[in-house]
Amino acid sequence: MYRVLEPIAEAAPPPADLRRVDAHPDHWYPIAWSRELKPGRMLARAYAGEPIVVVRAKDGTVFALEDRCAHRQVPLSHGVVKGCTVRCGYHGWAYDTAGKCVDVPYLGRARLPNGVRSYPAHEVDGLIFVFPGDPALADARRPTSLGARADKTYRTRELNREVAAHYTFMHENLFDMNHQFLHRRQMGLMKATCLGKSSGADWAEVSYTFSREAGRGTIGEGAIIALMRDRDEGASKDRMVIRTDYPRQSLKFWVDDGDPVLSVWLGYTPLDREQRTNRTFGYLSVKKPGIPALLAMAWPFITLFTESIFKEDKDIVEMEQRAHDAQGCDRNNEVFPPIRDLRAVLSRCGVPAAV
Repeated sequence: MYRVLEPIAEAAPPPADLRRVDAHPDHWYPIAWSRELKPGRMLARAYAGEPIVVVRAKDGTVFALEDRCAHRQVPLSHGVVKGCTVRCGYHGWAYDTAGKCVDVPYLGRARLPNGVRSYPAHEVDGLIFVFPGDPALADARRPTSLGARADKTYRTRELNREVAAHYTFMHENLFDMNHQFLHRRQMGLMKATCLGKSSGADWAEVSYTFSREAGRGTIGEGAIIALMRDRDEGASKDRMVIRTDYPRQSLKFWVDDGDPVLSVWLGYTPLDREQRTNRTFGYLSVKKPGIPALLAMAWPFITLFTESIFKEDKDIVEMEQRAHDAQGCDRNNEVFPPIRDLRAVLSRCGVPAAV
């Protein structure tokens, strides 16, 4: 069931300033929830400072265009959807799904100007993605599933927040379970023991087990584990595996040799040009027990627990971003080998920001 991970060993030195490495555009990035976009409607979104309008045509087709009319540069998202075209709300210029200008009402169709940029768009498991890089690479890198979102044996909730921090802080925060002291009010004092690590050209993985040193966790934390653990079980088999498959992350947690009781999928989309803000999209899925009603009763407590954990993580990575901005560079003194591996992957797969 588990990947055999190599023992902890020294990793390559971290990059000089990881916070100046932009997310690579040649990947799919989540940009909106499917439920947000109704037929015949548009949403104004952004990727790394570039305005994007996401459109759902009347027939359900989803497409994405540069959110600027080629005429006066006003947002197309202030216009209207007509069939499978978008009309600018200023002069009525119309664009098709490929961004081609197909009509200028007062000129006719004989002398049409250039259109706007289009972005490959893809919808899977309730999320809409765009591909901001080379369109020739889009099909080969298309995501086919998002964690356990489509698995009916799990109950899933959305994770959705805007975080004022570089996306690399998000990867490090999840990957590093040594920060459990931060969550002491939610989980008591927990000790994370690293079981091993492994990494490749565009991925990194780390495995942990946990023990409680003092205090007690919340009802929500206990519900996730207790619903699935055999009361007569002897030695604990708790195990967590966290993996970055650039540019996304996943987390799985087992209490026995069966399916993971917890599965998390996360995607981070940079919003501003400097990439100091990201929107985090994700799914948290909990395995349904033999009596599904037990999970339904525990769900409000699980939701409260996980939201409290994520708020603490959001607050701390935003503090890290503010420290970086105040110091003008990345002064992290990272000593944990799995994080050093992760930082090398993020540096290698990203794009150095233009100076």
